[in-house]
Amino acid sequence: MNLVFLLEEPSARDLLTGLLPKLLPESVHVHYLVFDGKQDLERQLVRKLRGWRMPDSAFVVLRDQDAAECRVVRSTLAKLVQESKRTPSLVRVACRELESWIVGDWQAVAEAFERPNLAGLSVREQYREPDALVHPVETLRKHIPQYQKRDGARRVGGLLDPQRNQSRSFRVFCAGLRALVGPAS
Repeated sequence: MNLVFLLEEPSARDLLTGLLPKLLPESVHVHYLVFDGKQDLERQLVRKLRGWRMPDSAFVVLRDQDAAECRVVRSTLAKLVQESKRTPSLVRVACRELESWIVGDWQAVAEAFERPNLAGLSVREQYREPDALVHPVETLRKHIPQYQKRDGARRVGGLLDPQRNQSRSFRVFCAGLRALVGPAS
């Protein structure tokens, strides 16, 4: 099976490259189509889906919520996928930003940046619902001033634990992948 990810930015690919081997069976071949932001993703989505020619493919569209209403973003993307007539497919929205998924697992952040003291942040009230943080990337920079999106995604992606992660949107994403392709062996 081929699993095609349509992503709004390179940092999503960086994070998924580390994470997906933990979530997917080895028989799944992963492909990434990375766009230049959310507008580019939405503008080209139907054309890219229709143009995909590899048989036995399923599709995952992933975009940040940012300041938009999550249900509206998901609905808009789902309509575009429906217009393409490509199935099976999965549409997921990272609430608010992909970095919410990273803030959802302070243990992974602590390991990735060799800062064991960060692991304790998971019990702080303001971090128990990382999807509610307006700018989670700024939260990361508060604790790791040198934090950069792509470097952070690369470092943390393979360390994220769906069982431990406090981001609901992350857990929903992982559950959706499992439903789409089956659990990893």
